[in-house]
Amino acid sequence: MKSPIRFATVCFGLIVILIIFGTSNCGVDQTKPIGIEYSDTALQYIGATECKKCHTQEYNDWQQSDHFVAMQPANDTTVLGDFNNSTYTADGVTNRFFKKDGKFFISTQGEDGANHDYQILYTFGVFPLQQYLVAFSGGRLQSTRASWDVRNQKWFHQYGKQKIYPHDWLHWTGNSQNWNTMCASCHSTNLQKNYDFAKDAYNTTWSELNVSCESCHGPGSKHLAIVQSTDSKSSDHLHNLGLWYGSRTTSQLQLNTCAPCHARKTEINAHRLHTNEIMDDYIPQIISDDAYFADGQIKEEDYEYGSFAQSKMFHNNVQCSNCHNPHSGKLVLTGNALCKSCHDPKYDTQQHHLHTANTEGSQCINCHMPTRTYMGVDQRRDHSFRIPRPDQSVLYNTPNACTNCHTDKTNAWAAKVVKDTYGPTRAYHFSDDLLPGSKLTNNSEKHLVKLLGDTSQPEIARATSAYYLSNFQTPNAAQALLKALHDKKSLVRYHSLRSLNYFSPEVWLLEAQTCLTDKVKAVRIAAADLFHKLPSNSIPNNAKEAYKTADTENKNYLEYQTDFSVGNIMLADYELQGNDQKNAIIHYIRGLKKDSMMNYARLNLSAAYSAIGNNKEAMKTLNEAASIDPLNDQIYYNMGLLNYELQNTQNAIDNFKRAIQLGSTNAGVYYNYGLLLQQQQKWKESEQVLLLGYKISPQAANINYALAYLYLQQNLPHKAKKHAYVLQQIDPTNPNYQQLLRSVGL
Repeated sequence: MKSPIRFATVCFGLIVILIIFGTSNCGVDQTKPIGIEYSDTALQYIGATECKKCHTQEYNDWQQSDHFVAMQPANDTTVLGDFNNSTYTADGVTNRFFKKDGKFFISTQGEDGANHDYQILYTFGVFPLQQYLVAFSGGRLQSTRASWDVRNQKWFHQYGKQKIYPHDWLHWTGNSQNWNTMCASCHSTNLQKNYDFAKDAYNTTWSELNVSCESCHGPGSKHLAIVQSTDSKSSDHLHNLGLWYGSRTTSQLQLNTCAPCHARKTEINAHRLHTNEIMDDYIPQIISDDAYFADGQIKEEDYEYGSFAQSKMFHNNVQCSNCHNPHSGKLVLTGNALCKSCHDPKYDTQQHHLHTANTEGSQCINCHMPTRTYMGVDQRRDHSFRIPRPDQSVLYNTPNACTNCHTDKTNAWAAKVVKDTYGPTRAYHFSDDLLPGSKLTNNSEKHLVKLLGDTSQPEIARATSAYYLSNFQTPNAAQALLKALHDKKSLVRYHSLRSLNYFSPEVWLLEAQTCLTDKVKAVRIAAADLFHKLPSNSIPNNAKEAYKTADTENKNYLEYQTDFSVGNIMLADYELQGNDQKNAIIHYIRGLKKDSMMNYARLNLSAAYSAIGNNKEAMKTLNEAASIDPLNDQIYYNMGLLNYELQNTQNAIDNFKRAIQLGSTNAGVYYNYGLLLQQQQKWKESEQVLLLGYKISPQAANINYALAYLYLQQNLPHKAKKHAYVLQQIDPTNPNYQQLLRSVGL
């Protein structure tokens, strides 16, 4: 048997899964756009002072908001920090803050590791912290690490107690602290970042420096023309009188308006389309356990969208403005009075909350909206409004509001109190399936399939279930994902397409074609990305035009992200899949320049070098990756593949062995290592390695094929039959299996 060992681009999907999409005939929710599309060139921004003429109260409220002071020129009125020749030393860096000629300066560590004086041009934010922006070449504005704690009136460091070195992505001069790409669109009105890839430079513009009326309502020129016209009363057919968003709203539309700045998300377009479908403009982060706790509670800096989208509040048409004055940002009522405006007063009793009235423990928000601290000093509340589940904490070590406060107590204690007070059973919550599903054990798949198919559960939770199902390449998982391509919810369709990337094209080729013409842009892009990995002659003729159009959208989307480190890697992955190794190498290198710690990019960069015959650079790149992350089993697997191609057999064996010692769960490691041992006629060692792989991935086709073949070579058909049977169940019509199946009587 010829060895199937190949040096492969095994890291495809590690980056692109950050993008998110849905479907067209794939989905059937054909809602019409609400508001005016940005592409209407007649729309012009008119400025907040023009709005004030008719909307005085809203304008006055807005002036009391954080939006009003989101970004300001640095002057004696706007700067809150102590710039009276004060110093702050932490994390190996000494900062000095001073004024000169009426201007504000910070002396701090620069890109070269030495301290320099930098002028503060703008303030950024106002409470509970204020940051400061410094201009660099190429139109960049960078946010200083040293920030002002407004509440406690002192300087502090973002990412405290960490030494962050120059050229690290997190260094204040690096990509993660770049205002143009990371912050600007949410702190100014009509922000256009205007990035030039060739120059790696920006010409960023805005209509108003702060977050003004038109940030939410859209450009006001048409609205102004309508209300000033003599027939304005007959213009009722125009949604919201020429605005994107006005007095006519739905929970979804209002959430779509707030989400661009109150969500972890990826932007799709330079200009927003403003339809009723958020995924025409943005791809929201799902509640997977890389950013959230596995039950959906906030963990990283998650903002509010991902939480609110999973809440019962949202699914009962509660809107942001039911609790918050949309212009001032303040709560419309304080304390439990806000909750009682909708909920039965019986919940504001000691019988329900188990705490003395008018104490912190009696406040609804402290049990149902617990806080986490971000950016060092910024406490934010979880907007999923969940009921505390200490019983889940016992099983899965998730947080709960009870022991967040009662830190001297255990989760088991809290679970007993809840059980004794409210009875032995808990009402179903999607986390009852998402938690066991996220663990990726043999028991997980059934929970994920159940949640994905339950249309009564939140879209964001079901999409997360689809995301996790990529780890189970079984017929049952495939069937669930294919069915989800026709789901009404675009986020579900999107992540189903993303997960199908891990299945063979034969599984999804016919079913996914309609997604290329989905009504939602993000879904079309995801479908195009799925088809992109196919040879052009494998795309059905009746899908080629749709693919071509969707692929153009996909590439435009990827190119729009190239001011960001991850964006370069996503585009490089796309190019490498399309056998454009030259441009892939350019973009991998650009991405690594912006974030030198992005090690998975080095894995594919080495593959690109190998594909053009530059194996010296390929191995050098892998050695760099190993020096940064010596415990990464994937790196040693790739080294093994490359060493095998270079005919360095012993090095390949050592690399595969190291990957296994590091606990690799990649079936390919065991498969290729087992085959290499077979080539050396080390039958027993090969069997041991393949059986280890089988134990980890009992449904892996390559492992079962290799074991069946090994046993047939040793005239042990009774052992081979067990593994051949698995192949028959997975893919009974696969022509590559037919001879083997006949050999064991199947």
